[in-house]
Amino acid sequence: MHACEVEITAPDIGAYRHGNTGIPYVTSFEAVERGPHVVITALTHGNEPCGAHALIALFGQGVRPARGRLSLAFVNVAAYARFDPADPRASRYVDEDFNRLWEPGLLDGPRRSIELDRARELRPLIEAADWLLDLHSMQHRAPPLLLAGTTEKGRRLALRMGYPGLVVADAGHRNGPRMRDFGAFSDPARPNTAMLAECGQHWTEDSIAVAIATCRHFLAAFGTVDPAALGRLGPAPRSAPQRAIEVTEAVTVERGPFRFTECYRGLEVIPEAGTVIAYDGATPVRTPYPHCVLIMPSQRLAPGLTAVRLGRFVD
Repeated sequence: MHACEVEITAPDIGAYRHGNTGIPYVTSFEAVERGPHVVITALTHGNEPCGAHALIALFGQGVRPARGRLSLAFVNVAAYARFDPADPRASRYVDEDFNRLWEPGLLDGPRRSIELDRARELRPLIEAADWLLDLHSMQHRAPPLLLAGTTEKGRRLALRMGYPGLVVADAGHRNGPRMRDFGAFSDPARPNTAMLAECGQHWTEDSIAVAIATCRHFLAAFGTVDPAALGRLGPAPRSAPQRAIEVTEAVTVERGPFRFTECYRGLEVIPEAGTVIAYDGATPVRTPYPHCVLIMPSQRLAPGLTAVRLGRFVD
């Protein structure tokens, strides 16, 4: 994308710097009545500002819990501070992808980076969450979707939300676990559940509306926020009946150069098994079964990174 295709501004989040939790850019609101701890995070990647717009809307409309606790967190603020509409891809992270660091051995280890230090700072908040929504956006203009993980509790949460209309069950990336996969969130025996929302294409106006609507549906799923407060976020969007896609494999770039055979945008259904959709160096990448769905084909195609996820629609 070029600068002219950046439709939205990067909002000023300086007013939320100090928060009230002792963690910069994290604010919590606690009701008198006990209830679950619900956490919504934005700017996990510094060049995805739709989530920041959504959190600012929640602050501005006075969305507060009627029971339990609601925490709103701006995540990779160091990368976000570098966001430049003339080169918007450059501020995804500073040192390394914040959303590939969420495993205890790495968080407890000695290595340092801007993103690792911030992940360690935020870890107590993430570990304390009963329910987590992490707001993201995508490289291509494609329908918004929920990444629900592989557990049944993730699918149940997506069903309770009812929005957006596509739910993807996937295990993440080979090059590191996401925040939504951390700890109890991936343990089927524990109730803590996380959801990652892809709210549309980076830097488009409609990604903001989708991010706000996703927050509204997420909060409504638990009944911890007064419906009147959620109503101030605007009319509830209508969503088509949800469809689920089960990811069977993530295609990782092994050697490169990696190139797709067509300009795939995502959610293309390839009718025949064995269809060549890309080349990794000289090695063809083929669809493993009929009616294979291509999910979030990437423009970041360096060795070790996910090029595309392959899945199929399921009941």
